[in-house]
Amino acid sequence: MPGTEEPSPRGWATMGRWRGPCILLAVLLLLCPLPAPACPRTCLCWAGDVDCRQRALHEVPLLLPTNASALWLGYNLITMLGARSFPSLPVLLRLSLPHNRLEKIHRQALLGLGALQELDLSDNYLSVLSPETFLPLTSLSVLNLGYNRLEELEAGVPRALPQLQAIFLNGNPWMCSCSILPLWRWLGHNREKVSLQCMFPESLNTYPIMAFGNDSFQQCQKVPLSAQHYAAFLLIGPFSFLASIFCCTLIGSGSLRSFATAPSGALSPIQPDPECL
Repeated sequence: MPGTEEPSPRGWATMGRWRGPCILLAVLLLLCPLPAPACPRTCLCWAGDVDCRQRALHEVPLLLPTNASALWLGYNLITMLGARSFPSLPVLLRLSLPHNRLEKIHRQALLGLGALQELDLSDNYLSVLSPETFLPLTSLSVLNLGYNRLEELEAGVPRALPQLQAIFLNGNPWMCSCSILPLWRWLGHNREKVSLQCMFPESLNTYPIMAFGNDSFQQCQKVPLSAQHYAAFLLIGPFSFLASIFCCTLIGSGSLRSFATAPSGALSPIQPDPECL
């Protein structure tokens, strides 16, 4: 075309020299994954493992590597897990929190850990656990709750874990009263997963929980009154009261007639009807 300058042979050669490296660089950028967040400076990181043990931590470190497959937080000073304590950890398989001071776990603390397979919460101060806390852990197979302060455990906790294969509950001060009934029922269907002993009351110390029979919990299985039952009592109560008064009135009038016509010397006291007492 008029006015258009063709590149010189030297220009074509220069462009050719740059084209190859540029294409190679573009391919490398596409193949290389985005860099993961830096390792917390209080921890050590390598090959998917994040080791934060014995660092005197009071909370879970922020900005953990998203490619972490194992997180070690044992032997710290963590007292609670707040909501979403472990965000952006989609491939985490093992979470270890033993020997902390955990007293409370928020119901949404474990959100986002759907790939987690092992959870160690042993040697803490946990006394109450909500089944909702464990609902996000759809892949969990091993749960360690040993050596906490659990006196009872809702059956909904293990039931919330469909892939659960092993649960460790030893070392807790189990109170063998009516409150242990839900756990006893669950253990009856999962004898191979755990074996537990009572600690309290003193008379049952070291007694195997699964040695109890149905008769042991007979007094615990009384069905509470429903709202319909209470409503029925409210309706029937006044009528029963009026009927009792009417009954007593009839009996009283009959007693007076008997007393008036009885021969002298043949009087004997008439026992009052129990309905009137």
